[in-house]
Amino acid sequence: MRLELGNILIKDVQFGEETKVVDGVLYVNKDELTNLLLEDENITSVSIEMARPGKSIRITPVKDVVEPRVKVDGPGGIFPGVLSKVETVGTGRTHVLKGAAVVTTGKIVAFQEGIVDMTGPGADYTPFSKLNNVVISCEVKEGLKQHEHEKALRMVGLKSSKYLGEAGRDVEPDEINTYETLSLLKSVEKYPELPKVAYVQMLQSQGLMHDTYVYGVDAKQTLSTLINPTEIMDGAIISGNCVSACDKNTTYHHLNNPVIHDMFEKHGKEINFVGMIITNENVYLADKERSSDWTAKLAEYLGLDGVIISQEGFGNPDTDLIMNCKKIEDKGIDTVIITDEYAGRDGASQSLADADPKADAVVTGGNANEVIELPPMDKVIGDARVANKIAGGFDGSLKEDGSIVVEIQAITGATNELGFNKLTAKGY
Repeated sequence: MRLELGNILIKDVQFGEETKVVDGVLYVNKDELTNLLLEDENITSVSIEMARPGKSIRITPVKDVVEPRVKVDGPGGIFPGVLSKVETVGTGRTHVLKGAAVVTTGKIVAFQEGIVDMTGPGADYTPFSKLNNVVISCEVKEGLKQHEHEKALRMVGLKSSKYLGEAGRDVEPDEINTYETLSLLKSVEKYPELPKVAYVQMLQSQGLMHDTYVYGVDAKQTLSTLINPTEIMDGAIISGNCVSACDKNTTYHHLNNPVIHDMFEKHGKEINFVGMIITNENVYLADKERSSDWTAKLAEYLGLDGVIISQEGFGNPDTDLIMNCKKIEDKGIDTVIITDEYAGRDGASQSLADADPKADAVVTGGNANEVIELPPMDKVIGDARVANKIAGGFDGSLKEDGSIVVEIQAITGATNELGFNKLTAKGY
């Protein structure tokens, strides 16, 4: 499968009479986008604002972050199975408004939502402070159930991303990056001397708004399976969960998964990146056993020499992570796991809820319990009072002057377990 991603570099976002991209500026017709979103009867009001890097703006509670894109050539469309027909994506060309994002906020859905500061110390912990954000605040009709509320906001982000992405359809990209994978036999034939390595991506799917969608299907309804990495780069997987902000994979994370990008960079040079396995994270032991058994079976079937495993979330998913690691190691396949830590505010507690001696190659995204003080911002988009409720916050987190004291767990993307962050730690 061969995918071209044409990056249109966005350096600013502004309101305009027409939604278009001119000289690196994304202009947004506010009324047109608002009317599109109000077509959903569950949405009662929409407010659209811009949040640019370096501005004294705080966005909270953040539901999702989505990158605007448009499919310009090849089968499928944007977010297949959700906004487009269920066709396999991952080939052809997709144009990307690189440097822009849609951020959704509004009344809190669940306590595990986050904060994005566009400047100050908090901005260093989230990649989304570096983007030109179109922030959409929505109110939903009274009495809407939480899962319906989550879906309404999820669709707002996806629809807005598709709408804005269309502005890049006929724009010549500033750069075009090409990614290609061969069939397993042809790949082994082409790089016989290189170790065969695959990526196992664990998808948050514990239910109760801890969901991830694959071609529109809730991942908890699936079995571990093979997928082409370019499919994920082209929108096959979207976020639908409300897990802790620091290690949640937003839809933006899935579209720009750095593990996939880095493995393509090493492909044909240091490793033979033969493909991906996606697996879910479960609540019950029997389901964990089933999924990890299938993951190990597929890794063995591919004849792998090594596997990189990433997880999403913490606590209960730590068991899925260790089970995947141990069972793949038992097949004689080397593993590296990517996680983060909840080691207490002093860093002295056990980092993971589960462990095994075979998990001896670990990359960490940092300790989510570290405490930070976020200074007041000139403007808040959303509602800063949620700081007293969200995971990582506590009663009294929000101070009278508008400053916030929280664990970095509350900052969107702070300890992301795809390595989409700046934090890590070294063991000695």
